[in-house]
Amino acid sequence: MVIENLAEVEKRICAACERAGRSRDEVTLIAVSKTKPVSMIEELLPGGTRDFGENKVQELCEKYDQLPRDIRWHLIGHLQRNKVKYVADKACLIHSVDSLRLAEAISAEAVKRQCIVPILIEVNVAGEESKFGVPLEETEQLVRKIAELPGISVQGLMTIAPFVEDPEENRTHFSNLKKLCVDLKRKNIDNVTMSVLSMGMTGDYEVAIEEGATMVRVGTGIFGERNYS
Repeated sequence: MVIENLAEVEKRICAACERAGRSRDEVTLIAVSKTKPVSMIEELLPGGTRDFGENKVQELCEKYDQLPRDIRWHLIGHLQRNKVKYVADKACLIHSVDSLRLAEAISAEAVKRQCIVPILIEVNVAGEESKFGVPLEETEQLVRKIAELPGISVQGLMTIAPFVEDPEENRTHFSNLKKLCVDLKRKNIDNVTMSVLSMGMTGDYEVAIEEGATMVRVGTGIFGERNYS
């Protein structure tokens, strides 16, 4: 089931890339395995899937200990400052940095461990009150402040678009984030690459790819509905 679902998602990613005149290798598919057992992740490993996303630090750490070391774990959920120490050396990318205080905690941990932690700045592109993320218009200011911190590499932007019935409704949000990403890249800020644009989930990843996403985060589309019991 999981392998068949992945094949369907892969087919749709290829079609979206084709429509946008993009190469398939410009887009990284992150299989969002939150709440799912290790056995389901293991089903995907023989096919070469290595990028997995987790929302919770504890769950990421537990799976990290049980699965092969060549897996690239992405922390995509909200990160509390007191949990940074558990994940700084385990996540290949922290997608959800939305404040200077959180970035400072990551920086302090990175310096302590003498490593560089790659991060994305989470942008609340639709201005939803229920969502984390920095407002679009405050993003550049935050990027510039975070870029000055040691032990951090600002690699791009991430957003969680509104949950909508029609994915076309999110096209503007994805387009706006892409524009911001391009704008920031042009400014050549030290320690900022803006090479990653993480946007699009199960309901809207095809539109996100058409608008320039370099990473899409697909959970339900691969693993089925989540079990929160």
